[in-house]
Amino acid sequence: MHLHKGDQFLYDMLPQQGLFFGQKVGTPKPLDAYLFDGEIFSFTDPEINTFLTTLHTPGHTPGSCCFYSDYFEIPQLFAGDTLFQQSIGRTDLPGGDSRLIIKSIKERLLVLPDETKVITGHGPATVIYQEKKSNPFLR
Repeated sequence: MHLHKGDQFLYDMLPQQGLFFGQKVGTPKPLDAYLFDGEIFSFTDPEINTFLTTLHTPGHTPGSCCFYSDYFEIPQLFAGDTLFQQSIGRTDLPGGDSRLIIKSIKERLLVLPDETKVITGHGPATVIYQEKKSNPFLR
């Protein structure tokens, strides 16, 4: 398991967070490593052969990260809960920061090629150009 160091406190609180949702969660397993901004992961598989670059995008949580690849026919961004179609990730949970998520999106994601497909953590996919043009949170 990999995690950005900024989210270590959230990982350490997993049992308490589980209780918040009515779930019993055991003590988390030790991490394999921390994620770092700019870190590149390679995936070689019969169906997938690509590289993903880690983009630290704090705001949803202090350690939020997105993953970008320009090795696909159309560049792709795996945005998790940072950027959604016509929306952004929530910032009202521990460690969230609304000013910082906007800064992360504008400085780290909207600078990607316009045609970049954004795969969100949930909900429909979108495209960087569309979010630049009409996302109400980014005006």
